[in-house]
Amino acid sequence: MTFHQTLMAETADARAAMLTAPLIGDALAGRLDVPTYAAYLTQAFHHVKHTVPLLMQTGARLSDEQEWLREAIAEYIEEETGHHEWVLNDIAACGYDKEKARRSQPNPATELMVAYAWDLVSRVDPVGFFGMVLVLEGTSVGVASQAADAIQQSTGLPDTAFSYLRSHGALDMEHIVFFERLMNRIDQPADQARIVHSARMFYRLFGDTLRAVDPVQAGALEREFA
Repeated sequence: MTFHQTLMAETADARAAMLTAPLIGDALAGRLDVPTYAAYLTQAFHHVKHTVPLLMQTGARLSDEQEWLREAIAEYIEEETGHHEWVLNDIAACGYDKEKARRSQPNPATELMVAYAWDLVSRVDPVGFFGMVLVLEGTSVGVASQAADAIQQSTGLPDTAFSYLRSHGALDMEHIVFFERLMNRIDQPADQARIVHSARMFYRLFGDTLRAVDPVQAGALEREFA
């Protein structure tokens, strides 16, 4: 069994628990309204804006023996740059003030997930960041495009409100293939254990961010048109 197969098997229950978040079920069933979608996007912004800085920190802390991983990090940085602005543009297309979203405070659950990521790569072990990659990109591939279609059908929002979900749904499929190849080159048991542990943690933390999305918070973004 390859390490990627082991990683998927040992995190399957954590992934299944994350997928029980009501927000996912509502999105796929076309039950998500515009305020809830805008509130979700705002929390997405608050973690997506950390992706490139976290990747940079990860690359800086890898050892000389992990140079091949640093090269992969450089590719991820190129692909991920500017995605937080996509999220803000989607918020604007929903009719809300994206600058208020930019200046808003994240939910505690979102803040905790980001704090865990920074602590992991800065203090514990940078290789653990690949657990976050599995969770966020794997989830996007599984549900992003389908959720975008269902939300658009139920809300009537324009295509410009779904650049983040749709682009990630397509883009991350390529990333998952790339990720699988990377993981199958991880041969140190300690590194493998760290990635499995961090993936399980990120499934739990990301699920918490989804469960904490509150449509009432969208009111603070002052919707500009009906």
